[in-house]
Amino acid sequence: MSDMTEPRKTVDVAAAQQLFGRAIDEHDQKFGSFFLAKLFGFAMTYADERCEVTFEPHDFMFNPQGSLHGGVIATAMDVSMGHLLNHLQSRGTTLEMKTQYVRAITKGPVKAVGSLIRRGNSICFLESRLYDGEGELAAFATSTWKVLSSKPPTPR
Repeated sequence: MSDMTEPRKTVDVAAAQQLFGRAIDEHDQKFGSFFLAKLFGFAMTYADERCEVTFEPHDFMFNPQGSLHGGVIATAMDVSMGHLLNHLQSRGTTLEMKTQYVRAITKGPVKAVGSLIRRGNSICFLESRLYDGEGELAAFATSTWKVLSSKPPTPR
């Protein structure tokens, strides 16, 4: 992705259509492969009770000012927290999320890292930190999640 400091007047329609078509063809409404994750090119990995969501921003994700749209940023952080909760405990739903934007993102790759603050049986608190293509903190979020169901215990 080229540096997006100069706002573009249009998006690459052919590339956007190709990404949309790929998302239609490859999505599965499951964790890790749901439509929006496929459309945005999110890749999820898990390590040390963290979930990393990485992606390369495409021009259709940028706002008229030439930086990555805040909604895309919030979505990546929400996914990093929700996928982590599902990975460690169970499905959940976001009850509230506070997002703070620290700096504009003009190029990728972008990485959101979700982690637990406190885990309960029915309510969990999580956070996510999002880094730009230079590894600088660009946004962070905290959230409260309602656990929707419990996973069966792992057999010993």
